[in-house]
Amino acid sequence: MLGRFYLIVDSHHWLERLCPQGLRLAQLRIKDKTPSELTDEISRSLAVARAQGCTLVVNDHWQAAIDTGAEWLHLGQEDLDMVDIKAVRKAGLKLGLSTHTEEELDRALTYDPDYVALGPIFPARGKQVDYAPQGIARLGSWKARLSCPLIAIGGIRLEHADEIYAAGADSICVITDVLADADPEDRCRKWVEAAGSARS
Repeated sequence: MLGRFYLIVDSHHWLERLCPQGLRLAQLRIKDKTPSELTDEISRSLAVARAQGCTLVVNDHWQAAIDTGAEWLHLGQEDLDMVDIKAVRKAGLKLGLSTHTEEELDRALTYDPDYVALGPIFPARGKQVDYAPQGIARLGSWKARLSCPLIAIGGIRLEHADEIYAAGADSICVITDVLADADPEDRCRKWVEAAGSARS
């Protein structure tokens, strides 16, 4: 069972700060690193996450995820054009996929994903995207097509949490709402509390 709150970070330093606040599901999204730096950061992050009981999902870098013994991989639609999916599955990696349109969802389902992310629900705050906001109402129709968990992402604030969970999201993924907050630790704790309340 994936955590109900999902945070994207770019280094093990964030995990050291936020796992003690109750974070149990995180994605490591790294850009602009050399191969050795990338492998080192993934390894460090995996070590922190495992020690804290947090599931860590590696974004994009499928070969590095295999090499470091990661358990989870997240891929965008463009990544699917380059991944060796047989190697990923042979390594035992669980797979999460991004979707933004019905066509992308159709494609994602052919990979038998372990979760599907839908976004952006609202205008994205932490990443430039080429898709219009999906809105909360679309979560229900997406969920009806899935046999795996549905992740809501994109421009989501804590104040939206109850409505998004109620609409069918199994988990909510954020970046800016925690990492750009004046007190990330406190904001993370509040998200964990909101996710726990929504579980019942």
